[in-house]
Amino acid sequence: MASAPSAAPAGRWFVRGDVDGFFGLFIDNLLQLMLIAALCPVVCGLPRELVYGKILPGAAVSILVGNLFYAWQARRLMRQTGRTDVTALPYGINTVSLLAFIFLIMGPIYQETGNATLAWQAGLLACLLNGLMEIVCAFFGDWVRRHTPRAALLSSLAGIAITFIAMGFVFQVFASPIIALLPMLLILFTYASRARLPFGLPGGFVAVLVGVGLAWLLRALGQPFFEPSTEAYRLGFHPPIPVPGDLFALLTSATGWQYLSVIFPMGLFNVVGSLQNLESAEAAGDRFETRPSLLVNGVCSVVAAFLGSAFPTTIYIGHPGWKAMGARAGYSILNGVVISLLCLVGGMPLVLQLVPLEAALGILLWIGLIITAQAFQEVPKQHALAVGLGLIPALASWALVLIETTLRVTGSSLLAAAPQFKGDLYIHGVIALSQGFMLSSMVLAALLVQVIDRRFIQAALWAGIAALLSLTGLIHAYDLTATGVQNKFGLAAAPDFAVIYALGACFLLGLHFNMRKTTPGPPHAA
Repeated sequence: MASAPSAAPAGRWFVRGDVDGFFGLFIDNLLQLMLIAALCPVVCGLPRELVYGKILPGAAVSILVGNLFYAWQARRLMRQTGRTDVTALPYGINTVSLLAFIFLIMGPIYQETGNATLAWQAGLLACLLNGLMEIVCAFFGDWVRRHTPRAALLSSLAGIAITFIAMGFVFQVFASPIIALLPMLLILFTYASRARLPFGLPGGFVAVLVGVGLAWLLRALGQPFFEPSTEAYRLGFHPPIPVPGDLFALLTSATGWQYLSVIFPMGLFNVVGSLQNLESAEAAGDRFETRPSLLVNGVCSVVAAFLGSAFPTTIYIGHPGWKAMGARAGYSILNGVVISLLCLVGGMPLVLQLVPLEAALGILLWIGLIITAQAFQEVPKQHALAVGLGLIPALASWALVLIETTLRVTGSSLLAAAPQFKGDLYIHGVIALSQGFMLSSMVLAALLVQVIDRRFIQAALWAGIAALLSLTGLIHAYDLTATGVQNKFGLAAAPDFAVIYALGACFLLGLHFNMRKTTPGPPHAA
């Protein structure tokens, strides 16, 4: 009888909710491809032939293989549990790593040397090392999940969701309300109410269709609310081509390895992010095995680097959002196939000429709201304080992005402007809190969970971890240079933070021994 669930049918490969899920995940992936196409030539000097001929085809293979695996993984869980409501893990190019590699590795190398090929090769090395880190960490990821409170794993994810996913795109929506606001409202109305539309039409599809219709109607009437991309396109086949020579060109050179201060935390960021996303999926009802999930993450990034892509792929944030839409396994297959075809045939410029992205950004707002709500809903009520604390580092990181963007637009730099902020904005506090924000979010939230539950020994251990991370520079440490904020690694990288966290650990140990005389239970929220 125990083996009966494994023989249960997994249901249909495609359901109606997969269409909604596909639109959301497709737009999310498409945004990353747009950033690559727009930023690489400008910031890194990469010729468009390299972007469309090597980087995107290499990414296509990684995206396709990963999406197919996670769809198969969801189907396998359906058969094992006898359920038909399992949702595949979303998958694609990591936004934070993408921006970090462009602005902190490839861009600076190009600015220093004027050599775009060298900048691309450094990106390949960074992508390779990120993949290898995930492969190694796959073998002890389960241990981390078992010993880290759920509030710690979900709160930093919620911080990213409400800032980097939701807020930036909300600004874009309200900057173009005539074509973007109505689709966003339609998405919120249909998804939040779970109302069924006439003819069973998916809400996301209807919202995007309305946005596209409005944009082209207004354009036909001579209103300048939508300007299609003017980039020329030539449909053709761009097969992925192995580039082992370029991939290994910098293995024995200091050029690529000098950016290990960016590569290492980004690899760690991807690993931690994957664990958080797995925890988020489990909180939504779908528990996937950690080791194979991380292994596929790592292997696909290694393959992407070998085929010319400088950007790692990873499990995406947003599983509960896709699940709430009714997506199952089919949306992942559709996303992998369509995104890969766009990359392989050079069709992205054509898509950008037809579909205004503003029409689909409401889907990303929905995902951000779902993830943020989950962080509070799926933890014990008394741990909500810890979730709130865990949001703060991501808010600081996002604030730093806004500050740096503002300064760059005005022709200034953070190095020049930092002394002028004085007491109006404690910019050094913003920077320190933003450095390693995913790790500091986890550690601070986990520490507070243990304090709330009066497990002071465990809390002291988390404070000790914070001290060690500060001491080695994985959190809070930085150097402010002419090119921006740089990570700072080494012994005593952030000694002031390390000392304070260590003193906090000592205080917690004192509380433990002081409380041994009495044994009150954990406090309960009123």
